[in-house]
Amino acid sequence: MARRAGWYRPDASPSIDTLVDLADVARASIIRDGDWIEFGYDDEGDPKWSNQTTAFYVAIAPFVRSGTVHIEGEDGARWSYTYADGQITQQGWNGWDGSIEPFGEYVEIASPDHP
Repeated sequence: MARRAGWYRPDASPSIDTLVDLADVARASIIRDGDWIEFGYDDEGDPKWSNQTTAFYVAIAPFVRSGTVHIEGEDGARWSYTYADGQITQQGWNGWDGSIEPFGEYVEIASPDHP
């Protein structure tokens, strides 16, 4: 996350010692349920998407057995990341950077009524 441009600056933030701390920076929440860790969204405050947040969701992929994270951008765009066996796949058009895959190239959406 620190190598990506955005609002998070490690030199201006408190130290990050746990996955919970890191998730908070990515505007996610983590709840432990026995041997499982469940990710959620920050329903308090004003979460913002960024390349740093994308980096968080890409970086956790090798550690995720399965699941899907659904995202809704400020403009109403919706996309998701599906995890399976340590891999991540994006479904939909990322309303923040216009890509159809994590860190992909901008793709012009032909339909004027996206999302």
